[in-house]
Amino acid sequence: MLATVAHHQIRLSCDVPLDGGQVLRRPRIAFRTYGRLAADGGNAILVFHALTGDQYVASDHPVTGKPGWWHRVVGPGRPVDTDRHFVICANVIGGCMGSEGPALDHPVTGEPWAIDFPVVTIADMVRAQVALLDELGVGRLLAVIGGSMGGMLALQFAADHPDRARAVIAIATAARHSAQNIAFHEVGRQAIMADPDWCQGRFLACGRRPTKGLAVARMAAHITYLSEAGLTERFGRRLQGRDRPSFGFDADFQVESYLRHQGMTFVERFDANSYLYITRAMDYFDLGERHGGRLADAFRGSRARFALVSFDSDWLYPTAEARRIVQALVAAGAHASLVELSSPHGHDSFLLDMPELNRVIDGFLRATERAP
Repeated sequence: MLATVAHHQIRLSCDVPLDGGQVLRRPRIAFRTYGRLAADGGNAILVFHALTGDQYVASDHPVTGKPGWWHRVVGPGRPVDTDRHFVICANVIGGCMGSEGPALDHPVTGEPWAIDFPVVTIADMVRAQVALLDELGVGRLLAVIGGSMGGMLALQFAADHPDRARAVIAIATAARHSAQNIAFHEVGRQAIMADPDWCQGRFLACGRRPTKGLAVARMAAHITYLSEAGLTERFGRRLQGRDRPSFGFDADFQVESYLRHQGMTFVERFDANSYLYITRAMDYFDLGERHGGRLADAFRGSRARFALVSFDSDWLYPTAEARRIVQALVAAGAHASLVELSSPHGHDSFLLDMPELNRVIDGFLRATERAP
């Protein structure tokens, strides 16, 4: 069963209007902070997490016990240096690690929100986190940073609040979800909803959990985070614990065993309905849509410095997507740069030990700090 954890959270003093027309009444936001806010408030960095991430960016995860998901980047002496920076990371609304979402109890009924939770967007998630910054007394940020969905959140933040951050670092991301991206997410959602233990979304009230469907969703998504070269190098066609095929449907190959492990460990820390809501938010993401499809217009007036980072083996959000964003930023008159890093590990490269990525982040932040 998913562990019950007491996360550090606050209830916002304001409501959060949603793109779908509904309103979250003073939603709860779970977050972590690291470091100390400078007297002038100019050292604050907001880190956005990816789809399956959370607020535990640089501290041990309370469910799994594993180090924070970006402990290689955030911490004392790291590129996002908690001796120098005040770092904030919050669980997105719709998530399952303490922020308002389908796994939390409805404030009126006392029963889990479940499928009654309103559908949210990337812009809604940003709105809630800006309200959190206001609650914390944090004004203009030194930077917003994120990878994958976190990069979408960073770009949305820059578009909606052009004067609120001096720098934006968006890694392995895109300005909109493609048909292929949406298709992979739909496979995952259908796997969850086809699980008889989903109970039309009310599985918590039924005392059940759609672990099989969620595990399959995770397996399918995890393939998109890797590259063919990386999979071949790591697993090839090697058999798992046997000298010859079983001529059955057990996990004959190492890659099968790996994916099954990824699926089953994921269900220990994630809520199936949150997976539905967050993937739907990503699918709706199209930063240029409200500007008639003109992405450059989303960044008009922005004074932030932008750094886009991509990986040459990332086929989920390839370099072409980052290049499209940079072209739009340049057309809008923004200061923007693009760095493509070489890695055999695909989309997940930003979560791994990558000295080159660390140097890019560190250099860009230091340059921003020196800039007038």
